[in-house]
Amino acid sequence: MLYICGARPFKLKAMIKLKDGFSGERALVIPRMIIDLMEEDPLVSMLHITDIGYYPKAKHHFRERNEPINQYVFIYCIDGAGWYRVGNQEYTISANQYFILPAGVPHAYASDKSFPWTIYWIHFKGTLAPFYAKEANRPMDIKPIQHSRINTRIDLFEEIFNTLKNSYNLENLRYAFSMFHFYLGTLRYIQQYRNATNNSPDNENIEEITIHYMKENIEKHLSLEDIARQIGYSPSHFSMLFKKQTGHSPLTYFNLLKIQQACLLLDTTDMKINQICYKIGIEDTYYFSRLFSKIMGMSPREYRKSKKG
Repeated sequence: MLYICGARPFKLKAMIKLKDGFSGERALVIPRMIIDLMEEDPLVSMLHITDIGYYPKAKHHFRERNEPINQYVFIYCIDGAGWYRVGNQEYTISANQYFILPAGVPHAYASDKSFPWTIYWIHFKGTLAPFYAKEANRPMDIKPIQHSRINTRIDLFEEIFNTLKNSYNLENLRYAFSMFHFYLGTLRYIQQYRNATNNSPDNENIEEITIHYMKENIEKHLSLEDIARQIGYSPSHFSMLFKKQTGHSPLTYFNLLKIQQACLLLDTTDMKINQICYKIGIEDTYYFSRLFSKIMGMSPREYRKSKKG
């Protein structure tokens, strides 16, 4: 099956290229021929992705480009830490921050040696790219708070990635990059994005606030102290209140949410088991399998097989 654009045909099948071999990583590099065709399309040429990926616990990750590239580089750190240099200015970056490196400027970036970062990253171009990248070359905060909708944004990233992975036909490209406009908009207009669903903040209780915080941080390993500190209670008092409202301890409930998310990924994606582990904040695949089996009554592989039968 071929799609014709400008009298040049290309196959629809997307290509995945793993760049660095980080455990649990996923990356997609769009072929040069497809990029050339995208730049001819009046809609896609305004804003389009050339590379996209996710690196969990990317120890020893390092890039230095002394020769400038013509793409903007977006990096969103959800855990760990790192640093980057653009021109002669160097910055540190930590969890819940992002930055966009400008096109045409030498740069370098790296994961912290002691606390390696987990990042979502995108290379992008287009006539609208400078607008979205404006003033984002410094670390920009995306702190988890009430109505922060971080998990919604991560789901949007996954939808963009999966759409591009499925096919490079024109409709897929246009859909993916329409979503990318929205994705960047949730960052540039972050307060408006958060306020859009904030209808009754005063009516939330500890259960709702806590579950929201857990979902926003589903890819992290959180201790009871971490959660209690965010909610504003001592660990013991918070644990008592949360269990009274839900019937579960906070960490047990957090694990239930993690396995719920794992089931969703097993149902709707072709991610490998070790990739799903990192997506729910569990690095040990054996622990993940035991926890999954305890909660679901079957292993992750058996669960996926049962859904395909």
